[in-house]
Amino acid sequence: MKFSDGYWRLREGVSAAHPFEVLDVETGPGTLTVHAPTHPIRHRGDLLKGPALTVTCTAPMPGVIAIRITHFAGGVERGPSFEIARRAGTAEVRCDAEEARLTSGALSVRFARTGPWRMDLEAAGRTLTSSGVKDMGIMETADGRHYLRERLTLRVGTSVYGLGERFGPLMRNGQAVDIWNADGGTATEQAYKNVPFFLTDAGYGVFVDHPGRVSFEVGSEAVSRIQFSVRDQELTYYVIHGPGPKEILRRYTALTGRPALPPAWSFGLWLSTSFTTSYDEETVTAFVDGMAERALPLSVFHFDCFWMREYQWCDFTWDPRVFPDPEGMLRRLRERGLRISVWINPYIGQRSPLFAEGKAAGHLLKRPDGSVWQWDLWQPGMALVDFTSPAARAWYAAKLTALLDMGVDCFKTDFGERVPTDVVYADGSDPERMHNYYTHLYNRTVHEALSERRGEREAVVFARSATAGGQRFPVHWGGDCESTYEAMAESLRGGLSLGLSGFGFWSHDIGGFEGTPDPALFKRWIAFGLLSSHSRLHGSSSYRVPWLFDEEAVEGLRLFTRLKLRLMPYLYEAARQAHTEGVPLMRAMVLEFPGDPACAGLERQYMLGGDLLVAPVFDDEGEVRYYVPEGVWTHVLSGRTVHGPRWAHETHGFLSLPLLARPGAVIPFGAADDRPDADWVDGVTLRVYEPAAEPVTVRVPRPDGTTAATFTVVRDGAVLRAEATGTSAPWRVEVAGGPSADAAAGTPVLTRPARRRTGRAPGLTPASKGPGGPGPTPPGAWRKADYGAQTPRGPDPGQTPAFTPREGLAQGKPGVQHPPGGLTQGTAFNNPLGA
Repeated sequence: MKFSDGYWRLREGVSAAHPFEVLDVETGPGTLTVHAPTHPIRHRGDLLKGPALTVTCTAPMPGVIAIRITHFAGGVERGPSFEIARRAGTAEVRCDAEEARLTSGALSVRFARTGPWRMDLEAAGRTLTSSGVKDMGIMETADGRHYLRERLTLRVGTSVYGLGERFGPLMRNGQAVDIWNADGGTATEQAYKNVPFFLTDAGYGVFVDHPGRVSFEVGSEAVSRIQFSVRDQELTYYVIHGPGPKEILRRYTALTGRPALPPAWSFGLWLSTSFTTSYDEETVTAFVDGMAERALPLSVFHFDCFWMREYQWCDFTWDPRVFPDPEGMLRRLRERGLRISVWINPYIGQRSPLFAEGKAAGHLLKRPDGSVWQWDLWQPGMALVDFTSPAARAWYAAKLTALLDMGVDCFKTDFGERVPTDVVYADGSDPERMHNYYTHLYNRTVHEALSERRGEREAVVFARSATAGGQRFPVHWGGDCESTYEAMAESLRGGLSLGLSGFGFWSHDIGGFEGTPDPALFKRWIAFGLLSSHSRLHGSSSYRVPWLFDEEAVEGLRLFTRLKLRLMPYLYEAARQAHTEGVPLMRAMVLEFPGDPACAGLERQYMLGGDLLVAPVFDDEGEVRYYVPEGVWTHVLSGRTVHGPRWAHETHGFLSLPLLARPGAVIPFGAADDRPDADWVDGVTLRVYEPAAEPVTVRVPRPDGTTAATFTVVRDGAVLRAEATGTSAPWRVEVAGGPSADAAAGTPVLTRPARRRTGRAPGLTPASKGPGGPGPTPPGAWRKADYGAQTPRGPDPGQTPAFTPREGLAQGKPGVQHPPGGLTQGTAFNNPLGA
């Protein structure tokens, strides 16, 4: 929301009133209240007029300060409100003739009591940001709308991130953002998941505690300010100290809630029927058979919308014309080790039997005249469930519980963005404030139904919409993207932005949703998709089984699915960190390397956990440029090293991409590559990359999130020492490019030489190919083929595919089978390659 017309003038019809000075200050236990007139006080006559602002500061927890700006305090408090965690006794208040100060942890807010209005946020002896003359204010428009606005200074070089899942440039500087959920795809400025929280690389973040529309101007209306405004009489925001971005996220998620830990099985491969494709049990069985015949590990099968009869979404009843025996079908799928997901939304079409039932019971959202709110978009005559009603939530959850009892395991909670404001809620909530918050109640209802029936560790949704606090109910996916490289890149930007907004787990539609990807794009997206938090094959009007593209797509899916399953002890430990600390599984580079200025704007690569760098390939030819921070990084798929800091330029085949291990990393690889919820500690391999002199502790979890074993690895000169505690299972240590050793069951300690077997003189940097790329393969070098047995290292990833799977993984590829009824949904599938 812009109010100004350049530097000196306001827009036509806009009036403004800003705090001019501090009149007086009130203090209480953990509270500092400042009264600020909006004009100079020269004599008693100036005390007879307004407006005036009241600024109240408190501290909900150490390192966080809440600032509430109030104009008129007499309004009726209507929900909803964000759920905020608070701890008593976390603030110290000090006041003298020169200043008033409230301190929480290392963070302070300071008001100058003399001179013009000024409020500073300080930490570690420096000012993080400030609100000065003409920053905070009451803004009124010509049509009588009343806004409260705050502006905070942006120091030179400060970068801003977050504000939800946004698909434009990752760095928010220069952008205008409205926090208003919309069903707009991934190619516009609209967003499914709007979060009124941003973080900076300058030591602080800000959460605006308003669930409705919040307008942000990030270095846009005023290029040296970040501005936010709400149409209300009160505006509350929290300043959250770091100093680093990880610490900011830890505090923000402690304030608004941390993600539940998704079940381990949800990290495996999901396969969908797709959306408008034709499918029945025969189709589903053919897909599952095809995956098994090709040795493609499958964990979850998803039924999209048409598991229910058309025009009746949602009635939570299987369409008997195509699924005459749903209980039997689900039993047969579960006997094959699969989990089952089904699509739902919070809407009830008029033709659904539940419409009349919900109307009679008062479970549907109403207009002010008492009639049910309806429209014809998406489903004819559809209504919305009123999730502010406890009875409506119980009614909706009971429908889901019946499906769980039938054999369904989880739900794709689609939609929830198009929420009207000309309505009346059962609990009296403000419709404007409910617009974004509606999806929070929707996803919470579903997640809690799963938790109550299956247990907390078995609850997972696949949600599209969210707002602040929605991170508590994972997983979230990126929504409807096109089948293009551009959409693949915008999806990654959205996922990284969501991670910087407090969400721990994120996914996307492999191959894109709208349209049919060509084989090259599909294969590139497979690698990206399987190196994401959660991995799902899903489309709109075309299937996503890999044999419909070509045999290399089958091989690539097999390779990267098995790689992800081997990485599960590493990934699930990173998932536990997201659950306990609020640090996302997929991390923007700036989150992991805040001190490296080259990482500030990186948006085409990311860290998967703390130790793996992933740079997806965004073109057919396989060219990729990515940045490597300081140290010696190792290509996981080839064993080749890259010395940073530098930019690398490489060319990769379809069975490869830049996947690099951080210097000093010890990454546990599980022995099982056929399922995500195995006993990871049994036969675990600790892969050591550029062994460090400092001890590295590796925690290997169980699928329930508890600790199965802890390993400590340290280099002492030329000797590597590894020690295990908590396990009697066999384990193994490998130095990447060097020696390895097996520990029999019950062996607590291993020692081995720590030197890499590189075939070149120590300290010799490989010749570059392009700006920073690795050079020719040194003679006698080694790599680990398929993360296991040693074989001679393959060609340079800058010239050919960096990795070739071992022969065993390339076996088991029978002839391609079409699903029943043939393929009629697009030219790309008329003559599938390899069929």
